[in-house]
Amino acid sequence: MPQQPLQPSSDSEQNQRDSNTQEFAEAFSDVERSLQSLLERYHQVQRDQQRQVQLRQRREQIKQELHHTSNRRSLQAELKQIKDQLETIELNLESQLFSWGSLKEPFWQAVRFGGLGIVLGWILKSCAA
Repeated sequence: MPQQPLQPSSDSEQNQRDSNTQEFAEAFSDVERSLQSLLERYHQVQRDQQRQVQLRQRREQIKQELHHTSNRRSLQAELKQIKDQLETIELNLESQLFSWGSLKEPFWQAVRFGGLGIVLGWILKSCAA
């Protein structure tokens, strides 16, 4: 069987390859940015959790000291400051876990399949009646 000579690719095929290469590069860049963002968030969560543990330990120390010292006012002020910091850290930890972006897909799937269930229910009800 004779081999056919390779034909030079047309301009449209070359443009298509260039377009595909460009799309792949853009998609890869998006994945890199998402991964970097995820990595930064992971490090932030680790730092916040460590800080949370430290603040809780200090809070317990202050509670112990409150029973044995006469300088209650400064300890109570520090205790309030620690409580505020803990609340802020907990809010930061929770805020990234539940965002609209992470809930968007499950929400629309629930709407889609819930709506489909309602329509099927109406059809079955009309058939049964």
